[in-house]
Amino acid sequence: MNIFVGNLAPETTEAELAELFKAFGEVKSAQVMRELFTGACRGFGFVEMPGKQHSLAAIRGLNGKELHGRPLKVHEARPKEGGRGPRRR
Repeated sequence: MNIFVGNLAPETTEAELAELFKAFGEVKSAQVMRELFTGACRGFGFVEMPGKQHSLAAIRGLNGKELHGRPLKVHEARPKEGGRGPRRR
């Protein structure tokens, strides 16, 4: 299951995010979304966990938990609407 994690502090790392979720089960990947040119954290990321049971437990256990003084917003990731990115010519 792909899990959205919002309200991340600028100093949050992917390793930190993965470690946080490992308490609930196997983590396939953890990604902190960053600005293309500056590399600054965009304030959200995604964690992928293989099992639905572990994923739901992580969502329940981590939603609202503080990381770097900020309460996390954790829920199942929804598909991007519209599916449109920048136009390429």
